[in-house]
Amino acid sequence: MGTLTLLLGGARSGKSALAQQWGEERGGGRVLFIATAQALDEEMAQRIARHRAERPASWRTVEAPLRVGEALQRHYAGERVVIVDCITLLIGNVVLQVDEKGEEAVRAEARREVETLVRVGKDIPAEILVVSNEVGMGLVPPYPLGRVYRDVLGEVNQYLARSADRVYFLIAGIPWQLKP
Repeated sequence: MGTLTLLLGGARSGKSALAQQWGEERGGGRVLFIATAQALDEEMAQRIARHRAERPASWRTVEAPLRVGEALQRHYAGERVVIVDCITLLIGNVVLQVDEKGEEAVRAEARREVETLVRVGKDIPAEILVVSNEVGMGLVPPYPLGRVYRDVLGEVNQYLARSADRVYFLIAGIPWQLKP
């Protein structure tokens, strides 16, 4: 069955670089990359293009800004490694619906997202590398949506850490193993 590794850290702490390195080392060219970013502005479109260009051409990429677990289930084709990059943007995509759906519905949807990802990830014979930001170590956001986002991401990170086989926290590119 699959193993789940959570890579946590601050912005630009080296999480994605480590996931990509491990994908190259462990995947034997057989890597499925699930990207959660959306190109909502020109800067993000350029960032996404840069990240695509940095990945090996042999990797398959699936763009899934929502329903990541379902995308994994639908697109998995025997790859040795699956990289989900990143939960931070996935939860941002969910939280952006708070005005339309309400805070409790958004919290429930965020929980469903990660529960489905964990369930599907454990059922496939691959190493699943999940990248997420730790946002609970900074200032309290000064606006309601920011506080909802911080809280929901913190909750799903806790769930992912409990569910993961391994958890690493990255600081300045250095991974610290937290679990097991």
